[in-house]
This record gives sequence, structure tokens and C-alpha cells, in this order.
Amino acid sequence: MLVGARQAHRRRLAQVALLAGVLTGCSGAAEDDTKTSASATASAEAASDSDTAVRSGGTIGAAGSACELPVTFDIAQYWEAEAVDAGTEKDESAGGGDGSADAEDDELAQEIADALMHQGPVTAACEVDAKPAGNIGFLRIWTGEPGADDARTVLEAFLADENGVSKAKYSEFEAGGLAGAEVEYLVTSELLEETKEETALAVSTEEGPVVIHLGGMDTDEHRAMLPAYELAKKTLRVG
Repeated sequence: MLVGARQAHRRRLAQVALLAGVLTGCSGAAEDDTKTSASATASAEAASDSDTAVRSGGTIGAAGSACELPVTFDIAQYWEAEAVDAGTEKDESAGGGDGSADAEDDELAQEIADALMHQGPVTAACEVDAKPAGNIGFLRIWTGEPGADDARTVLEAFLADENGVSKAKYSEFEAGGLAGAEVEYLVTSELLEETKEETALAVSTEEGPVVIHLGGMDTDEHRAMLPAYELAKKTLRVG
């Protein structure tokens, strides 16, 4: 079999599923590079003013909260958090790999699910939906197994497993006694011919790394949601 072609096909299908809303929000029109560059200052100003732009809607991460995580942080008012079931158990009734077309379809479906749930060294654990607050997008939290990698290494591996990434700009931050790494970047979808801004951060804990990622329907939606991301970052603590 053409393994390389199959992998490329799986990537495309995974991207379609993401963009269709399986593990992401809706997609919108592309932002051209000129608009992206011209608005960079406005984006930074919006982020820096985040403490007055949003109110806390509660804290997640602790035992008994909507998502139990190695860290805790505040989510913006009206945003709704929900744990993600990233189980990878295969349906034993699906044909058992007997070589039939149905079995191959089931195997491909499982591969797509795995691609959606795993990125680099981390696995989807929680998503916080912005729609109740009037935006289209999610704040997603990914967790991994304990290891020796620092936050920057984890974040680089996270981005390395995403297609269409460019102009990644890394920085460091501290919050709640945690030293973390942050990245702002552009991601381009070849299928939709759009480029948009995305942001992510990573911290390392004794229970493993945590990545918090903010996407959005398009760059405008992403920037509108940055205050909620900044609230999470500012209130980040070990759980």
C-alpha cells in the first residue's frame, strides 16, 4: 500500500473533520497577510487589556470541576467547559481487520479519531466553548504523560504536528509559580485557502505537560477571544 499517500489522506480527512466541527469551531473567510500585519498592534493591545475585558465565569481543573486537569485556571463568563473523552479503544465488532472494505473504513475512521485527539506529545482533555458568550471558537486543553521535556520543547512538538504553521513567535511567561512557554503563529488551510492567527501556551507539571490552545473561526474571532485566553493564562495554577 502507498503508506505515504494514506497518511496524507488521513491528514486531509482529519483537517476536514476539525474544520467541520468535530473538534473545532466553524471556519470563516481567510485573513490576508497585509491585514494580519497591520492589525498586530491592535491584537497586542487587546490582549494586554484582558483583565478588564472579561469577567471570570468560574475555575476549572480541580477535582469535581467540569474538567479535571493538572492545573486550574479561570474561564471567561458564559464560556462552557466540557471534558473530552479521548479513549482509543477500538470497536471489536467492527470486523477485526479481516481485510474487508468495512474493516478498512473502520481502521481509517479510528486513525482519523486518533489524529483529532492527539497532537504531538499531548492528548485532548477539555474544551471550553465560546459560543454561549457570542464568539465562534474554543479554548482547548491538552495533557500528556510526565517526562523530562520542558514547556518550550512540548510546545514545539505540538506545533510540529500541525499542518500549515508559519511565523511562529515564541516567548516565556510565569504564572502561579509556573514557568511556561507561549507561541503566536499563523496556520494556513490549503483546503479552505485561508490563513488565520492562533495562540498556545504550555507548562510542565509533575503530572505531565499541559497545553492551552486558542484557535477560532478566523483571525477576527481569534482576537475577540484573546481576553479569555489571557484570563486563563493569568490565573493558571498547579491543580
